[in-house]
Amino acid sequence: MNTMSESHAELCEWWVQPTLYLPLRPLCSNNFIEGTYRQARKKALNGYKYIEANPLSVSDLLVIDIDHEDARTIALWEHAGYLPNVIVENPDNGHAHAVWALASPFARTEYAKRKPLAYAAAVTEGLRRSCSGDEAYSGLMTKNPLHNAWNSELVTDHLYTLNELAELLTEHGEMPAPSWKRTKRRNTSGLGRNCHIFETARHWAYREIRNHWGETEGLYKAILAHCLRINREEFASNPLPLQEVAQIAKSIHKWIITKSRMWRDGQVVYEANFIAMQSARGRKGGRGNKRDRDSQEVHNDFAEKFEQYAKEVLGQ
Repeated sequence: MNTMSESHAELCEWWVQPTLYLPLRPLCSNNFIEGTYRQARKKALNGYKYIEANPLSVSDLLVIDIDHEDARTIALWEHAGYLPNVIVENPDNGHAHAVWALASPFARTEYAKRKPLAYAAAVTEGLRRSCSGDEAYSGLMTKNPLHNAWNSELVTDHLYTLNELAELLTEHGEMPAPSWKRTKRRNTSGLGRNCHIFETARHWAYREIRNHWGETEGLYKAILAHCLRINREEFASNPLPLQEVAQIAKSIHKWIITKSRMWRDGQVVYEANFIAMQSARGRKGGRGNKRDRDSQEVHNDFAEKFEQYAKEVLGQ
């Protein structure tokens, strides 16, 4: 049986793998009241009680905060097949962070990676439910398992896939239903807040294009302001870090100016399409109102003129 020092050495060796703990200059702190600061990876791991769990761009550690005096038992109980990799316990009150490590990290910023991010958010919510974890925990900072302030243990060195965790959570009845992502309950974890701000802001941003034709900087500032507003108003008690909100805004902006057909076609085409669409809707509504012939004739005349204008603008 390993001694305590041998177990700690094993944990240290496993945790510091460059393919496992990814931040190169993580945020770290010994006292959150005094603030958090970015330090070199080695200095942060060797000298600070709290460290950033994942870098802004990717994630491979799913961390659950268990605010219970029997947190370690809760993290291990009925988790056969998906035990946490590491448990970091506060010896003063028994509270702990349980950490699940993934075999492959997932991206958190680019538009093409939002589906895996939403999937990871659901898996994280399932893990939280399985441990009765803190709903307000953002997932940004975690207890440093290498610091001697905590009782830390390496439970398993098996690296999980999201599918593997999802299947096991489903078997145990902990995986949230698909409808969860459409409800406010999705906002209980850091990843859920990230997804919610992105999904809400991007739909708003598509309409906001109309006010910023050709003004890329103006569009970005508007998107950022809207993302910050969502973060401030909907997550006032536990908002996402400003850097993450800025990354979300940057991701939405990048997609619009590089892939959006509406942005590419420009204002003239948009207005012509809008007029044609409105006139078509007007004709449909007018046909259903046979009781007001005079109004119908006026509407038809108006619609025909604007339809002709649209054809001229579009060259059709």
